[in-house]
Amino acid sequence: MTTTPCASTEKPVDVFTALVDWLRTAVSTEEHFTLWYSAEASDFIRFNQAKVRQAGHVQQAEATLKLIQGERHANFKVALSGDPVADRSSLQDALTSLRKIVATLPADPYLLMDTSPWRSENIQPGDLASAGEISEQVTTLAKGQDLVGFYAGGPVYRGFASSWGSFGWHEASSCTFDWSLFEPQGNAVKSMYASTYWDSSKVAMQMDSAQRQLAHFGKPTRQLSPGEYRAYLAPAALNEVVGLLNWGSFSARQLATKRSALQKLHSGQMSLSPLVSWREQASGSLSPAFTPAGFQRQDKQLVEAGKMVGQLVSPRSAREYGLTQNGASNGENSQSLVMEAGTLATEDILKTLGTGLYIGNLWYLNYSDMTVARLTGMTRFACFWVENGEIVAPVSTMRFDDSIFNFLGSSLEAVTQNRDLCVSDSTYGQRHTDSTLLPGVLTSRFTLTL
Repeated sequence: MTTTPCASTEKPVDVFTALVDWLRTAVSTEEHFTLWYSAEASDFIRFNQAKVRQAGHVQQAEATLKLIQGERHANFKVALSGDPVADRSSLQDALTSLRKIVATLPADPYLLMDTSPWRSENIQPGDLASAGEISEQVTTLAKGQDLVGFYAGGPVYRGFASSWGSFGWHEASSCTFDWSLFEPQGNAVKSMYASTYWDSSKVAMQMDSAQRQLAHFGKPTRQLSPGEYRAYLAPAALNEVVGLLNWGSFSARQLATKRSALQKLHSGQMSLSPLVSWREQASGSLSPAFTPAGFQRQDKQLVEAGKMVGQLVSPRSAREYGLTQNGASNGENSQSLVMEAGTLATEDILKTLGTGLYIGNLWYLNYSDMTVARLTGMTRFACFWVENGEIVAPVSTMRFDDSIFNFLGSSLEAVTQNRDLCVSDSTYGQRHTDSTLLPGVLTSRFTLTL
């Protein structure tokens, strides 16, 4: 599998800059434009039964042109070939079409543009192994195991420029390796490695840990009754919780219209544990420090010591609700959420848990009562019963139904020192750059329903 719609040997930043320079000469004095550039050069590897089943390289680029005339505007997305003449011709066609479209549109009362000539550059080169080296290491480590996994890695490029003189460039190399080890009865242990470099020793340690967890499935399965249990949620499980909350809970628009799951946290009616602090970490993250709308993203504290102190405000929400924008995307979702670490050492997790549930992952999450941030979902993969600080049995799949104001609020006891980076493994259309940096959490009460 090799896809090369963008075959240019020029550096992506030079390709982007040349298109911007041409556009500046192509628009009239009454027109303004913004140009968003997105490209990647990615390796993909699929594994099944610890063997490489598919490997390939994808190199692609696209640009989204916005034309603005007063308060009227429209967008047009084009695929780029890497050939300067062909790409300028595609943008010229897009510009011609946009002029016809914009002329028919009404004014947008909530249009807000940043007309300052800002500049931003962030280059994170990374240190990734070749696809061949990764394939060899994974198949060697997992030899004799039923491993199913997917690797995606390489540089991604994002650029923004406007006729007002702003220019942003973001270039970051990263990789994700998402895999599961299965035993003959179909039980599995799921793991993910995500980083800006390929650390073979860390991958080996994660593989060893997964193999040791898989061995516990040889013990008789424990069937738990519905009820409240002491529980440890690993970073991957907490990432599922945060992922659901991220669909609008921090959004200024959702908060203004009373549709946020964190509405009671925002109003001060309820609180999380003082151990919970979340922030949007725009600077230095794998996501660009600017948005397709042309605003620079800002670091923003969202929750501090259990209290909601900030929200994600897009330019449109800022204009509609009289707020100050902080570079949030139109969807007002976090792109790089970070939770503060705690004091619980990794080697002390089971001992501190004592007797209760070790939850490696969760899935199929949804709200059972959004007004109090009550979530429901299923335990998944490595979920074990622990007694006296030792794993004694795997646990049958169970449904939970609980509010974060409980298990991340009054019942939260400890947060781990170590945090795991989780980078989006979505490759729908292109590789995505959203990420979280999360610890594990120990709670004294987590409710299972069936």
